[in-house]
Amino acid sequence: MKNQTILSNKIYLYMTEFFAGMSVMAVELGASRLLAPYFSSSQIVWTIIIGTIMIAMALGNIYGGRTADKNPNPDKLYGRIIISAIWIAAIPVVGKYIILGISALLVFTVNNNLLIWAAFSACMILFVFPLFLLGTVTPSLVKYTVDSLEDNGKTVGNLGAFNTVGSIIGTFLPTFVTIPAVGTSVTFLIFSGILLLLGLIYFINTKGRKVFCIIAVVLFGSCSIFGSSGGFAFWTKDLTYEGESIYNYLQVKEDEDSVILSTNVLFGVQSIRKKDDSLTGMYYDYALAAPFLAGVNRKENLNVLILGMGTGTFAVQCERYFDTLTIEGVEIDEKITDLAEKYFELPSNVKVTTYDGRAYLAAVDSKYDVIMVDAYQDITIPFQMSSVEFFTMVKEHLTPEGVMVVNMNMRGKKEGNINQYLSDTIASVFEQVYTVDVENSSNRELFGFADETQIDRFKEEIKNIQNRDLYALMKHVSAHMKWYEKGNYMMTDDKAPVELLGMKVIDEMIQEEVKDYKEKFEKEGLKGVLERLN
Repeated sequence: MKNQTILSNKIYLYMTEFFAGMSVMAVELGASRLLAPYFSSSQIVWTIIIGTIMIAMALGNIYGGRTADKNPNPDKLYGRIIISAIWIAAIPVVGKYIILGISALLVFTVNNNLLIWAAFSACMILFVFPLFLLGTVTPSLVKYTVDSLEDNGKTVGNLGAFNTVGSIIGTFLPTFVTIPAVGTSVTFLIFSGILLLLGLIYFINTKGRKVFCIIAVVLFGSCSIFGSSGGFAFWTKDLTYEGESIYNYLQVKEDEDSVILSTNVLFGVQSIRKKDDSLTGMYYDYALAAPFLAGVNRKENLNVLILGMGTGTFAVQCERYFDTLTIEGVEIDEKITDLAEKYFELPSNVKVTTYDGRAYLAAVDSKYDVIMVDAYQDITIPFQMSSVEFFTMVKEHLTPEGVMVVNMNMRGKKEGNINQYLSDTIASVFEQVYTVDVENSSNRELFGFADETQIDRFKEEIKNIQNRDLYALMKHVSAHMKWYEKGNYMMTDDKAPVELLGMKVIDEMIQEEVKDYKEKFEKEGLKGVLERLN
């Protein structure tokens, strides 16, 4: 046989299995980063990714086994590997357009669980086919590696081991090396290039399918050129910075008034710096009520801890308006802290620890006068920072007059929304819970403390504010602060469905935003929608 030489080399066959397993995991991790800017990186999205990939692999295993028995031609296997490689290489080029196209289409056809259906549809279209093809690798290779029934167990075991080791490396390499270093798009290209090389080695050795190989190389080269040059936010120009860390897609943009960090393209502002040193107009300003509630004007010094430091917007605001605060922050993403120092003028005297917020509290025994919890990521809050156990831990780290302030970034209207769960959970821990809605925003600030007289002292303290803008804002906060009456919606470490609750509020907000467009679509079709957009 023309392919006898290379197929008789079991090392090459084992390497095929190794790199196939590696590429499957790399694509899975790349999928999570590709989808995150549009659908978040929640457990729900991960479930969709893992589920669709498992479907693809299972179908590939079945198909690969049957074709290996009926027509054990290795040309077909390595042809499938090359096709898979080209498909994966094309994902950075067309993936973001497909995701937005699917989302736009479903907005007009789906009323509930829009993000779930959009994420699932995107996964099915983008990832099922190439991973179905890679799913055919293992059963096909068994056909070529098993020499006799006497050692077939050993051979199949070796194939499984190579696949598993490749999968392990394919898990760690993208997360800790390629995605932070060169980004998601180039990560797709790296692993698709490995698959392409595997197929080319086979066909060069067998001198087969020359035209097919040339076309594949040309297509891969085109994808490498166009796929590695564009960013996620292809509709936005003149970004100051665009990159990725282990945890986030990061985007810094700047105009004449401010510098803004977005950790995901479609989910708003994560941090902001106003160039004229004014109030931000966002929830950070409302959170400045916390030092007043803690008695900033009556004490020589207040210790402030910020869980979810970001680029330090709240820390900068505190430094600007108060002289007696010692501020430290906890931020899990070290790259965000680097951006804070480079673009957001984070004061050098503000200590920032790279750590998970809850783990940090568990590791220290310090007491704080103010603890700000600003841990929202994308559309939800980490479940471990939303439970009774967590808020109990926060309370234990507060001084007797200490205040916790929590940013809740989605105000749901329906009964049992995520903010109701969070508020009820917090109210089961803190004696006094007050909330205030942030104007022109979906955010709500919650203040938790022990002594009911702190509200009266807060109203007295703000009378002495010298800064006119800050005084007006604190008067507004004081006037609109509402005592929260505890309900029965609770979250614990064992049960905190924050992703599902967050998705429900997002659905509600999206349906409200597109209501007029849907009515226009129903009456006048796509033409009417386009006319309204223009």
